[in-house]
Amino acid sequence: MPEALLSPQLLRRLEQFELLATRRARSSLKGERRSRARGLSVEFADHRNYVAGDDLRYLDWNLFGRLDRLFLKLYEEERELPVRVFLDASESMTFGEPAKFGFAVQVAAAIGYVALCGFDRVSVTVFPNPQDQPSESAARAALRSVRGRQSAMTFFKHLSELRAGGPADFNESLRRGAVEARQAGMAVVLSDFLDPAGYEPGLRSLLGRGFQVTAIQVLAPEELEPRTFGDLRLVDSETGGTQEVTFGRFRLAAYQRTVRNYCQRLREFCTARGITHFLAGSGTPIEDLLLRQLRQAEVWG
Repeated sequence: MPEALLSPQLLRRLEQFELLATRRARSSLKGERRSRARGLSVEFADHRNYVAGDDLRYLDWNLFGRLDRLFLKLYEEERELPVRVFLDASESMTFGEPAKFGFAVQVAAAIGYVALCGFDRVSVTVFPNPQDQPSESAARAALRSVRGRQSAMTFFKHLSELRAGGPADFNESLRRGAVEARQAGMAVVLSDFLDPAGYEPGLRSLLGRGFQVTAIQVLAPEELEPRTFGDLRLVDSETGGTQEVTFGRFRLAAYQRTVRNYCQRLREFCTARGITHFLAGSGTPIEDLLLRQLRQAEVWG
């Protein structure tokens, strides 16, 4: 039996949380989120003038007694929040100890579990597409639409069957996911954001569709603090390109500045557009990210 993605103790903690959407839910399906629609609920919303043919059960007789006019009581209808997780499964995500992809899958499992416990619909978009892997294709298809807490164990099982590999198609995957979504909701992007084509067009496409976006950048400890020195032959895991370098302590300081600057530019890009950004090393205790950082940033609470 495969090792559990999340411990039972952590799952019990996550059950206490709810995803905090800054926008009202717009889905047409029933759920537990407040929406702009008016329907049958216990949450009073407003009054409107009575029109012949309206249901007399919703007349406000107290208001009629004071104003001698007929008004209908309106209630907020509860809808589900569509939660779409974009999971980078490109070859670069296999790097690191522990690997970036394994950490990202754990985060996806946690976000999905919180959403499922809140009766929200979860969709996981995994990119790039697998090559000649029918079993994984079936798992990916099953992750496209999941709802209900009773689906959690099957949801975890399909996540555990995912494997990373192939070149990244970050921007196109986010653009396609934004176009395919019937309603905007919450979008969580889990990636190292190291696509040579950049990340700006993909994130803009989600914002343009109306998504509330959270970007979680996962990097390996070796990428943040490399420990290898000397004459090195570096191989790009996705393109196969090679580069021979002499990596001394002076180069190490320059490399660290480059990494910090890259992460800072991503953070500034996100902040300027209302995207919540996190940087997490794949060696970070998962509880620290889930129970402290995401909660402090009000991703959930």
